[in-house]
Amino acid sequence: MTRVNVSVLSHEQLVERFVAIALEQDYINRMDEPVSEYNRLYDLMEEVERELKSRPEDGRHALIPLLDHDNAHVRLKAAIATLALTPEAARAALQALDDRNRPPEAGDARGMLRALDEGRYVPT
Repeated sequence: MTRVNVSVLSHEQLVERFVAIALEQDYINRMDEPVSEYNRLYDLMEEVERELKSRPEDGRHALIPLLDHDNAHVRLKAAIATLALTPEAARAALQALDDRNRPPEAGDARGMLRALDEGRYVPT
């Protein structure tokens, strides 16, 4: 996935890009690809989130429907991205991933829940 000027993308295009990045991250996790590639995608996703957050009324609201996405990694990333907006729904999505106990998302969800509970992570 290449870098694009996210400021010119519509909300719908940003959500599509968010999903595409998460799906590519999921593939990298499952295929044991280099961590550097995952990190590059992480940076691209951060750009999408920052752009959505900067939009009127916080455009990350457009990610909330992804809490029910078919792909567990998309749900994980959407839950983390929307914790500040809809904490109950986002926590429920993280808890469901933890309860399902399927790596790697379960471990990531469990770690995020623990960080929230201990105050080490404060959603913004």
